[in-house]
Amino acid sequence: MTFVNEEKIAIVKRLKAPHLEFPRAKTLKLAFQKCVEEYYLHQEIQDMEVRGLIVTGQSRVGKSRELKKLIRDFNASETLMPDGRPAKIVSCLLSGRVTFKDLGIKTLTALGYDLQRNRTQEYIWERVIDQAAGQGVIGIHYDECQHVFGEGSKSNRIFLDSFKSMMKEPRWPLMMILSGVPSLAEYIQSYEQLDALVDPVHFTTIKIRRDQEQLTKLLFAFADEVDIEIEQIVTQDFLARLDHACSHRWGLVIELLIQTLAEAKVAGKSQLDVQDFAAQFALKKGLPKQYSPFTAPDFLQAFDPQRLLALNG
Repeated sequence: MTFVNEEKIAIVKRLKAPHLEFPRAKTLKLAFQKCVEEYYLHQEIQDMEVRGLIVTGQSRVGKSRELKKLIRDFNASETLMPDGRPAKIVSCLLSGRVTFKDLGIKTLTALGYDLQRNRTQEYIWERVIDQAAGQGVIGIHYDECQHVFGEGSKSNRIFLDSFKSMMKEPRWPLMMILSGVPSLAEYIQSYEQLDALVDPVHFTTIKIRRDQEQLTKLLFAFADEVDIEIEQIVTQDFLARLDHACSHRWGLVIELLIQTLAEAKVAGKSQLDVQDFAAQFALKKGLPKQYSPFTAPDFLQAFDPQRLLALNG
């Protein structure tokens, strides 16, 4: 008995490999390029400030995916800076509340530096600067950055001031890329000196009237990747149901689409129908197949998108 369907794994890998570029990716890339150019100028003109980004949006709208690809592409480009070295950016995923010392340890780990946890906070952050300068790391991306803040927490000011200080560090400034849910912007905006140094990029949820064409392109792009026909089901009604079932989140649409296409391909199907989506939705949410936004006549009233989002994560 095997617990791995290698055919299905291969299909899923094939579906996850392409990266369909959304219009928002261009906005993010332009803002990112501006920050890199400011850093380049800083190395040539020492009194120039470095800038950073704050990327916000609801969960599962694709912030992390777009940022990871952008940073991966940048690192692969080996863009040379005025000091003659290729610039790099590292990423840290934050989960749960962390202290400023914890953040330093996570940052050093992202820089590939092994550290004893009993070191002082000051020692840790000095090593961050040393390692970043030594490796040509010009920026740090803190994903899910809202986790370092708490409503009314005394440590909020420490993090805000420290992010600003890292961007202004005279020995080796670091471009901050802070991403998270919309509440992150409120914390950043509360500290004027940091807010002035970062450019905002916001990822929106799906608005079906505005995004219908983009959603349609997404469906056909993935279906074409595995040679499955979907044209007969891509109607305004189906798109509205898919959007509602996925709580208006691009990431959840892509996830459900990949699961549905993979199962259909393994089953030898050449064409999708609505029941294929209903079956995968039911499997993910733990609901009866007969009870889903894809089949219920009154799906807008019967299903609350926020409760669907919370159901089974």
